[in-house]
Amino acid sequence: MTEAEGIWSVRLAETAEVDFQNIIDWTLEQFGDKQARVYAETLSDALEALAAGPRAIGVRERADIAKGLFTLHVARAGRKGRHFVLFRVHAGQQRRWVDVLRLLHDAMDLPSNIPGASGE
Repeated sequence: MTEAEGIWSVRLAETAEVDFQNIIDWTLEQFGDKQARVYAETLSDALEALAAGPRAIGVRERADIAKGLFTLHVARAGRKGRHFVLFRVHAGQQRRWVDVLRLLHDAMDLPSNIPGASGE
């Protein structure tokens, strides 16, 4: 596989964008500007890792929650984190992409916060 074949496009749903901003706002209020910047980088690094698609290190298929759902914990490369990236993958002949649905705290009930998880 060439390097170009290994890169997936990553798209954030509006809910994921709102989650990202809410997480950073809360971190800023609780821990200050420096920690908010560090955690924003931690979240961004996890999202960037998804350019490897469902084979990114740490990705887990979560059919127990919903068919075709994957998670990636944001803690990586020695950084701590308490959130999951929840996503689906799509692969066509010409294009492959990751749809990030939510960024959720690991203490949350994931199934009740995933669009379309109930009934799949």
